[in-house]
Amino acid sequence: MFYHLLLPFSSDFVLFNVFRYITFRSVWALLTALILSIIVGPHFIRWLQRLKFGQFIHEDVAAHKQKAGTPTMGGILIAFSLLVSVLLWGNLANPYIWLCLLVFFGFGLVGFMDDWLKIRRKNNKGINGKQKLTGQVLVAGLAMILLIQLPAYSTELILPFIKDPRILPFVDSPVLDLGWLYIPFAVLIMVSCSNGVNLTDGLDGLAIGPTIVAGVVFAIFIYVAGSATLSQYLQVGFVPGVGEVTVFCGALIGAGMGFLWFNAYPAQVFMGDVGSLSLGGTLGFLAVLCKQELILLVVGGLFVVETLSVILQVGFFRMTGGRRIFRMAPLHHHFELKGVPESKIIIRFWITAIILGLAALSVLKLR
Repeated sequence: MFYHLLLPFSSDFVLFNVFRYITFRSVWALLTALILSIIVGPHFIRWLQRLKFGQFIHEDVAAHKQKAGTPTMGGILIAFSLLVSVLLWGNLANPYIWLCLLVFFGFGLVGFMDDWLKIRRKNNKGINGKQKLTGQVLVAGLAMILLIQLPAYSTELILPFIKDPRILPFVDSPVLDLGWLYIPFAVLIMVSCSNGVNLTDGLDGLAIGPTIVAGVVFAIFIYVAGSATLSQYLQVGFVPGVGEVTVFCGALIGAGMGFLWFNAYPAQVFMGDVGSLSLGGTLGFLAVLCKQELILLVVGGLFVVETLSVILQVGFFRMTGGRRIFRMAPLHHHFELKGVPESKIIIRFWITAIILGLAALSVLKLR
């Protein structure tokens, strides 16, 4: 809104020239979402408490019994702060901005339906797995169909770390054009990331911390991908116009930080599936937008490990007729049952996420 209202007057008021800079608007999008979350947060939490939107607690984790009844669906606060901030600071003529909002709120709607049913039924049974997966695939598929219609976007997959493609069999270029196969590939990325964040959201602040780190990393990647000069210098795929999504990333980071203000241990509110599914799906989409799909495995390495711990646990349990690898999955519950304090698990996972984020950024020079 500010971009469209004030930039036209930049010829008369030089100060308004700052609105043409993505970096300026990204920083203020972050601050707007952060401040808005902190101001609205207490009222929002009290509203959830009046509606008795309390979290159902898994009985297998005894230490969590005291958290029963803590308000959930805090992802709505993230969504509200992000939307207001993007509308205020973003260039609303940019199609990438609207696609990001489509993914965020589309995945959020699936999560909202799941949370709503859990609250109504007063147990941990929301929509079933097939329904949830179908909703995620439909949202991701729609976003990808719309994305590849944009003339500036390609269906190319860029292989990181590969200067000489001859070291790989059947590959003669570090850039692979997947054509229409790119759609199911990208859908898989978005849905997997969405569920990975959802599985990680089991302790106070555990999921939102790494999400903020990933948001910072992708803000940098997207800014570089949207700049013809920087993308050429760093040998990153150039996507004209995608740099504006940096403003969206700023709002996402600020909204996440504002939510963490209330979600930090001991949490006053949980994000619920409405938050975790939307954040995860959006992170996957951001990786697709800046052509860093494979780097997402590093940026979101924590989510990958949490997901793998569940897959391994379930698979081993079925193969051995009841034996387990971990005391409980996802992995953070394993450490809990081993007696590691919750706050220590959270901080160590955050540190791991920061290390992985820095490792991912290092690929900007490893080409």
